[in-house]
Amino acid sequence: MSESQDNKIAVFESKTIRKVWYNNEWYFSIVDIIGALTDSANPTDYLKKIRKRDVELRNYIGTNCPQVEMLTETGKKRKVLAGNTEHIFRVIQSIPSSKAEPFKRWLAKVGYERVEEIENPELAQERMKEIYEQKGYDKDWIDKRLRGIAIRQNLTDEWKERGVIERRDFAILTAEISKATFGMTPSQYKEHKSIPSKSKANLRDNMTDLELIFTMLGERVTTEISQNEKPEGMFENKKVAKRGGKVAGNARKNTEKEIGRSIISEDNYLPEKSKKSLPKKKK
Repeated sequence: MSESQDNKIAVFESKTIRKVWYNNEWYFSIVDIIGALTDSANPTDYLKKIRKRDVELRNYIGTNCPQVEMLTETGKKRKVLAGNTEHIFRVIQSIPSSKAEPFKRWLAKVGYERVEEIENPELAQERMKEIYEQKGYDKDWIDKRLRGIAIRQNLTDEWKERGVIERRDFAILTAEISKATFGMTPSQYKEHKSIPSKSKANLRDNMTDLELIFTMLGERVTTEISQNEKPEGMFENKKVAKRGGKVAGNARKNTEKEIGRSIISEDNYLPEKSKKSLPKKKK
């Protein structure tokens, strides 16, 4: 589960469909939808063929369906042809598929769930709890994870208030907090936990209780300092991020002295099948 509502993966009959919150509604990858409905080995070519065959559809897509950024399998962002619920219904009309009707029902449900979540954010949390429970996480861990998501959202909101709006800058500031808290950037932490660099796995979904707690502490303290001092520009925000992370880092070190072991764990929650394919760590 993504930590942001603006870029997610949906699943229809085991087929992944990328979606992004755009112009106040869900937009879905048209190529992914064609792949789900047709089982085509090359959905991109299939789309080209139906657009060539159906002039009305070609004009409709050209007029109504924008290119929006979505994540690729390698985690990079690329612009892809996308449509909202209305646009997708029109595309489906040109695709002969026995899955069309159940897909329409699924699409309507997905769109409505997001509207419900905007009106009642607690529904989003309940759905996230269900997803984590299905993955086998225990209740205490889930509660911490959801609290961490809320703290993270407060921090990114604060950064936006300070004029930091680029995702790249968010990543830089997050890395500063992580280095000061754990002595590692998030990418180094993923390597420590043997999570493949190209994996879509979220680092925090693979943290232990204590790792989550100190992650939350670093981000919450950073938010508090920023709200008090109102730093401007990346240079000042980086200094605040380091200070917030240092508070958590010192608390981590003191905790490690008391319990006699490191907080930083190699444990992860990757499926056993994925773990078997990982190279063994050098000792």
